[in-house]
Amino acid sequence: MDNKQFARQLEERTLNFAVRIIGLSSKLPNTSEGWVVRNQLTKAGTSVGANYREANRSRSKPEFKSKIKVCESEASETNYWLTIVRLMEWLTSEETEWEFNESKELLSIFSSIGKKLTS
Repeated sequence: MDNKQFARQLEERTLNFAVRIIGLSSKLPNTSEGWVVRNQLTKAGTSVGANYREANRSRSKPEFKSKIKVCESEASETNYWLTIVRLMEWLTSEETEWEFNESKELLSIFSSIGKKLTS
């Protein structure tokens, strides 16, 4: 697979991730605490793909690297909010399993891309 194919597949994957995060967020409790976590989770989870899309349209390598680092950070933050959802027992591990695992995989992918850019 060449870089362009990989980029297209990862854009699609992060878009699917965003849609799944929005769906999961809509299941959180309708309380002030639930709204805070819902907002943070949705913002972080959708930001991964939005920033990756922007990275692929960047005008320079430093701009690309900067956006990739944002993707890495947002994937990590998404995993953090999913952990809170689990610890609060608002949703079960089974209900969040796909999103939780995908956030870890995306974090790993973006960390790897970022490390290759610094070499």
